Amino acid sequence: MKELIAKLPKTELHLHIEGTLEPELMFQLAQKNTITIPYKSIEEVKNAYNFTSLQSFLDIYYAGANVLITESDFFDLTWAYLCKCKAQNVVHVEIFFDPQTHTKRGIAFKTVIDGITKALDKGEKELGISSFLIMCFLRHLSESEAFETLHESLSFKEKILGVGLDSSEVGHPPSKFERVFTEAKNVGYKIVAHAGEEGDSSYIWEAINLLHVNRIDHGIRCDEDEKLVELLIQKQIPLTVCPLSNVKLRAVQKMQEHNILKLLRRGVIVTVNSDDPAYFGGYMNENYEAIAENLAMSKEELKSLAQNGFKASFLSDTKKQHFIDSISVY
Repeated sequence: MKELIAKLPKTELHLHIEGTLEPELMFQLAQKNTITIPYKSIEEVKNAYNFTSLQSFLDIYYAGANVLITESDFFDLTWAYLCKCKAQNVVHVEIFFDPQTHTKRGIAFKTVIDGITKALDKGEKELGISSFLIMCFLRHLSESEAFETLHESLSFKEKILGVGLDSSEVGHPPSKFERVFTEAKNVGYKIVAHAGEEGDSSYIWEAINLLHVNRIDHGIRCDEDEKLVELLIQKQIPLTVCPLSNVKLRAVQKMQEHNILKLLRRGVIVTVNSDDPAYFGGYMNENYEAIAENLAMSKEELKSLAQNGFKASFLSDTKKQHFIDSISVY
């Protein structure tokens, strides 16, 4: 299975670029930009990655993001991730970025997006990895701040395919941002949203009925509601599932209990993704390997998961079919 995972072409649809900040690069950028971080060594950073919840992770995640200052920092961060993709045969990525994490620190929106997109352009030319960029609103901030970010993004609209919703889920339901997403859809953005990771199934219903999402990020708590599972199957609304993240943040207690395979067998379009791989112990191949080792999964089911990634992507139908067909020959 490990050999098959390495060979299969894959797409990643749920990846926070700030969550690819490896401890080594964090220290390097902190030194370059004379930023104080609350760790004395790379080892100390890694030891801090013993999370008890989504919030305990976010506290460290936002502290790490403070070292990102210049356009070249965002370029280096994104390029390092793309090189990892190349090594793991990830051929298409649809990555999230959190402008508010940076603009609140006085970093210009342009600095952030130019650094990221220059790396993505280079990745397509030199590594053959296609990409789309999705801007996320931080749900622990206000609706008015999300509107400000949406309006600021319009100057860079040719570089942004869609908008999403991330950060602290519980207490910040999708309904809080219904008007923002209505406007985002009206200006032509694709719509995704984190729902049903720590929040219950009602968050998924809201994302579907109020935000009118193209796909759900996480969504693992859908199985609390049989009608919701039936709707996901009937409407073919994809879930971008992040197995290692779910276990690391205690949304699932152990990998053997993960529901990704049960949902796949029911006909839900579940996909495999790495979320914040620098913090959760694995990129795409490690996520596939973790579920292959812990769930009784066949090679055909493994291939179906990889094919689902392309089905759920925002690629053209022709490109989707090309990759789906290329997986079927393995």
